[in-house]
Amino acid sequence: MAEARPNLWRRFLETPNDNPLKTVAVALAVALVSAVAVSTAAVTLRPLQEANLEAERESRMVGLVATLPSMEDILADAGAESLEVRMVDLANGTFSDDIDPNTFDPREAAQDPELSTELDDEADVAGIGRRPNYAPVYLVRDGGAVALIVLPIYGAGYESTLYGYLAIEGDGVTVAGLTFYEQGETPGLGARIQDPAWEALWPGKEIADETGAVRITIVRGTATGPYEVDGITGATRTSTGVSNLLQFWLGEDGFGPFLELVRAGEVPP
Repeated sequence: MAEARPNLWRRFLETPNDNPLKTVAVALAVALVSAVAVSTAAVTLRPLQEANLEAERESRMVGLVATLPSMEDILADAGAESLEVRMVDLANGTFSDDIDPNTFDPREAAQDPELSTELDDEADVAGIGRRPNYAPVYLVRDGGAVALIVLPIYGAGYESTLYGYLAIEGDGVTVAGLTFYEQGETPGLGARIQDPAWEALWPGKEIADETGAVRITIVRGTATGPYEVDGITGATRTSTGVSNLLQFWLGEDGFGPFLELVRAGEVPP
C-alpha cells in the first residue's frame, strides 16, 4: 500500500528542470528561505547595530567637545562631570526636571502625539514632520558660567536624515563646532559633511545677528561673511538640508527660546 502511494517529492525532483512549474516552485522556495534568513539576521543584529550607533553618537559628541579650543583646559579643571545634560522645554526654553535625560529617546518622542508637536509645512523647514516637546542640551560650565552648549540637531538631507551636534560658545552666538554622527548621503559628495576639512570651516561662524534673527547658512562657492559656510561641491541638496535643519533648530520652534535665555545670561545653575 505504501509503495502505491505516489512520492510527490521524488516526482518533483524527477521533473525536468525546464518545467515552468518546477522553476516557479524553486524560485518561491529560494525566496522564502532568503526572507527568513534576512529577517532572522535583522532581528538578531538589531541590538548590535543600535549599540554601535549609540557608541558613535557618544564618541562624536565627546570628540567634538574635547577638541574645541580652550575646552581641554576647562574640562581638565572641572572634571568629567562638567559635561552636564539638561532637558529643555522647547516651547519656552526653560529647563524641565520632569523628563529623565538618561531614558529619554527623542526619536520615539517624535512619534508620540502626547510627547511631540506636529509641524505645518511652513514651520517644518527641516522636514521632520513632528518635533519632540522636550530635547536634551549638553552644557560645559567654567566657574558656574556656561562656556559651551552642545545641541542635538537633525533633519532631512538629500538621501537620508542627518543627525548631528552643533556646539555654540557661551555667548549663545558663536559656533564652536559642528559634527554629524549619522547620515546616508552619497559617498564622496553629500557624505563629506563628516569630513574634518568641512567641519573645520564652522568654528567662529555666527548663528544670529544682533537682533537675534538666525542668519547662519551654507552658500555656493566661497563664504564671504560671518554667517556663511562654504557649500560642498556637487552636494547642493545635502548642503541645503544642513542649512534648513540649522534654521529650524536655532529658530523659535527649536532651541531659539533657550538660546535667547543664554544670550541674556539667564540660564539657571
